[in-house]
Amino acid sequence: MTVATTDPTPASGEMAGYGHRDVQPADVTLRDLEWTDLTRLAELEQELFADDAWSEATWWSELAGRPRRDYVVAVTPDGGIAGYAGLDVSGDVADVMTVATASGAQGRGIGRLLLVELVRRAVDRDVEAVLLEVRADNDTARRLYDRAGFEVISVRRRYYQPGDVDALVMRLLVPKGDA
Repeated sequence: MTVATTDPTPASGEMAGYGHRDVQPADVTLRDLEWTDLTRLAELEQELFADDAWSEATWWSELAGRPRRDYVVAVTPDGGIAGYAGLDVSGDVADVMTVATASGAQGRGIGRLLLVELVRRAVDRDVEAVLLEVRADNDTARRLYDRAGFEVISVRRRYYQPGDVDALVMRLLVPKGDA
């Protein structure tokens, strides 16, 4: 699983590679991942994660995992991909597989928007909890998850290589409505 995002506080300025200013969550459209997105996602993975990047072949495998796997992309008005996120649902637990925001779109709340969408999709599938792993040294992503109500439930020592970085396993309990 990979996570790259920054603080969801909106920032202004030119979005690198997108050609417009002040892109906010309202300026992106969320849609399901399509096979035509896979090459661009593999490129974004390399830009954002380098050593941990998913290849295009990995993305094809993820796409083939539907309906258990559920991926969403945030698309800008000009068709660029500002971010993407994925979920794996198995029984009463959903695992966040990835949340990533393109470098030029970070700090604008797109990561938060994607996370909210993943949780909504998990709730729609009647899960009891949403789990994720995050690098212990990714303070920005940890803040995003903390603000969303996720709590650390365990640590996987030296999980991310190279670098011997711990993975924090976090959980969000999904409240059940009055039925």
